[in-house]
Amino acid sequence: MTLVDKVILLGANNHLPMLEKDMYDSWKRIMELYMVNRQHGQMILESVENGPLIWPTIDENGVTRPRKYSELTHAEAIQADCDVKATNIILQGTSMTKQERECKLYDEIDKFAYKKGETLRDFYLRFSLLLNDMNIYNVELEQFQVNTEFLNTLPPEWSKFVTDVKLVWGLHTTNIDQLHAYLGQHEFHANEVRLMHERNTDPLALVATHQMTQSPYQNHQNSYQNS
Repeated sequence: MTLVDKVILLGANNHLPMLEKDMYDSWKRIMELYMVNRQHGQMILESVENGPLIWPTIDENGVTRPRKYSELTHAEAIQADCDVKATNIILQGTSMTKQERECKLYDEIDKFAYKKGETLRDFYLRFSLLLNDMNIYNVELEQFQVNTEFLNTLPPEWSKFVTDVKLVWGLHTTNIDQLHAYLGQHEFHANEVRLMHERNTDPLALVATHQMTQSPYQNHQNSYQNS
């Protein structure tokens, strides 16, 4: 076979499906979650990351040979089993059916929630990663559903800006990249609203605010009553 033939073959449609580079992290996360949720999951994951067990050797009649499986310690035998499981997972993928994957992803997007303290960008990146997972498995949502889920999951301090978007923007044609770009312009104001809300719900902060806003007459009257 000539080099040209090899190049043509590599470009043909009969090779194994390959992931786009921007999907690697998403697929890696799925595989890691699948591994760690199996029995001895951490050992399976370590087998993938660090390589399989280096089987111990034994001297027998002046000859050094690897130990048989039956000669391994209990811990070594478990690690050897995990090495096999890790290899099978890498070669075969997860055992989840397409329907199970779809159900899992629909469930994840239904339960998607804002994490306290995260920035708008962090929130946007997590949501985008989930959408990327859905694209890998051809799990489809209408653009309107995607945008609505993204907006409705934002915390209360964003409510004014979310309402503005829903009233003015076309959620059937807008994508979350555009929503993120628009909302990012108002993150400072949203953070101010959040801080104000936190101060108003803190009893100690309310007392301090009340004391600071008392009039001189009230302070004088309180002093007179206490004397």
